[in-house]
Amino acid sequence: MVNAVVLIEAEPDKIQRLAEQLVEIEGVPEVFSVAGRYDLVAILRVPENEHVADIVSSKIRNLDGIARTETLIAFRVYSREDIEGVFAP
Repeated sequence: MVNAVVLIEAEPDKIQRLAEQLVEIEGVPEVFSVAGRYDLVAILRVPENEHVADIVSSKIRNLDGIARTETLIAFRVYSREDIEGVFAP
């Protein structure tokens, strides 16, 4: 499983509509509206790196209102459950 984070700068009046469209894309289970330099953060969970490229290049970047994206691919994913599982008897 490949996990990635897509940081998105969007046109202000289109943020809510974009979030709704993004979460409908297969492989995008969550989208966050955030404060700071970026407007939205899309989480990608897909089987292969090629799927990240397809989703970002063919689907996300083509949505009306997207000004700029930056994609971060995760090397490892850490969660509380993973850490607690290490110390469980």
